[in-house]
Amino acid sequence: MPRDEPAGKKPCCMISEILEEAGLDRQKVRDLRRQVLQGIVLMCQWQLERMDRTAPSDVRGAGAGKKARKVSLD
Repeated sequence: MPRDEPAGKKPCCMISEILEEAGLDRQKVRDLRRQVLQGIVLMCQWQLERMDRTAPSDVRGAGAGKKARKVSLD
């Protein structure tokens, strides 16, 4: 079977070949994946810190603390 034929190849082998053709080796892909995941974790931590800072004012709700207006009915 010719090398260019995808039939019968394992998906992991095909992915490795595609990455190799793109100039990426396993270590470079692993490092890139790690960097992306660390970025996601950092963004989530930042969001949690923002939520913690704004939590006391948001707990009351949008209209809480305001007095009801007097409305006269005819």
